[in-house]
Parts: sequence; C-alpha cells; structure tokens
Amino acid sequence: MVLDGRELRLQRLVGDGRGVIIAVDHGLFDGPIPAMEDLPATVDKINPCVDAVLMAPGMLRHCHGVFARPKHPLAIVRLNWNTVYCFGLGYKEARSVTAFGPEDALREGMDIALVSLTLETGSEQRDAQNVEVFAKLTNDCHRLGIQVIGEYFPTESDKLTADEMHEKVLLGSRIVAELGADAIKTFFTHEFSAVTGSCPVPVFGLGADKLPTQREALELAAREVADGAGGVVFGRNAIQVPSPFKFQAALCDVVKQGMEPGDAVHEYELE
Repeated sequence: MVLDGRELRLQRLVGDGRGVIIAVDHGLFDGPIPAMEDLPATVDKINPCVDAVLMAPGMLRHCHGVFARPKHPLAIVRLNWNTVYCFGLGYKEARSVTAFGPEDALREGMDIALVSLTLETGSEQRDAQNVEVFAKLTNDCHRLGIQVIGEYFPTESDKLTADEMHEKVLLGSRIVAELGADAIKTFFTHEFSAVTGSCPVPVFGLGADKLPTQREALELAAREVADGAGGVVFGRNAIQVPSPFKFQAALCDVVKQGMEPGDAVHEYELE
C-alpha cells in the first residue's frame, strides 16, 4: 500500500508505538502563563526526543527555530478558537469559530492540524454550528493532504464527576472519529480503554491540569498508554517543571519505551 502525505505524518507521529506531543498553545486562551511568557525561549528548550509541538497559528513563525533542527518535531497547529477553553473570561456558550485557514497555516509551516469540537453547549443550534466548523476545517485540510487531530473537550470539564467525564469523552471521541479525524486528543477517564477501543484512530491522552509532582505526571502517562492510548499530549506538566528537558526525556521513555515511572524519576533525577 502506498501511503499518502497524511498517513506518512501519522506514521511518523506514532512511530512504531506511541507519540509524545508537547502543548504550548495555552496563550491562545489564557495569555502568558508561567513558564510560557517568552514562548520562543520556551520552545527552544524542548527536548529533541519529542515527536510534535502543538502551537497557536500566530506563534509558529516566532518559534521556527525548534522546527529547523536536524531532528525536529512536527508542527501541530490549532485552527479553531473555542470559548470553552477561556476559563478566566467567564464564557458560557462553548462557541467555536475558525481562527486560521488550512492554507494559511500550511504556508506558516504546519505539518498537522488540530481542530476541536465541543457538544452539549445548551443549544442544539450552537452544537450544530460547532460540528459545521469542525467538519469544514477537517474536509478542507484533507483536500490539501493535511492530517487532522480532532480534540473533544466537554463543557464545564472542571465540574464533571468521573462517570460524567467518561460518558462525555466516550461519546464525543467517537463522534470526532466519525467526522473524519485522523487521530484524537481528549481527557483520560477511569475507563479509558473503552474510549481507545471504540475509535479506529489513535487516541492521545491529555496531561490536563498541573499535577503536584513529576512522578504523578509520569504515572498518568503510563496509565494512559496502558489503556491503549496512541500517545500523550502534555503541556503544563511538561513545561512548568524545574527541568523541562529532563522531564520530557523521562516522559518519552515512559510512553515510548515502557519505562516504569519510578525508574524514570530515578534515572533523570526528577524532583
């Protein structure tokens, strides 16, 4: 079988097993958060073992150095903007809009697109509009040979019980896959194997909120891959640490090589 461009990028992202993505797109919704105030400096310190970096479209040109290395990560670019992420602004509607067209992002150097979807916003019309944004961006990307990671992000994620989170992620992830995503990024749940088992594409587990210790973050990554994840997407947990370079090396060993989290903490002398 001859692989097209989209399939080749997916193959490179997950390699022979699982991939590690570092997310630094937080400024798109939160502004300059700690350890990401100077984003070009932050990105320049990302470990070369990482497979991809998730960024906002307008920052790609400012952080081009990391993508010019001989062994460089893939550039994943978020194409839509959704009020569901703007916790500090108090939005309630979880409304999605196109922020950057695929052609423009491709011109800037995008390798893979990320498009998010939120449902159960409280309005059937708004849900349908969010699906319309997701479907159009995904189809436009595919016409250009660009692979799409579909992100499912539930409303009021910080207020959900474990059971509610699982049911929403299970439903939303399958919908994202059915709408044509080549991979999925979403929350880890207590029955994550049901999520990964119900989708025909790789599912990447989030790092989500900053955890108290680096060991706990590595343990989360280990649980995600044990439940069938195609990899992980870590942001704060991989950046807001004393030595991001060392932690990311440990994360790659846990995710890609199956190293025990405790052994990784010892090997890389993590705090």
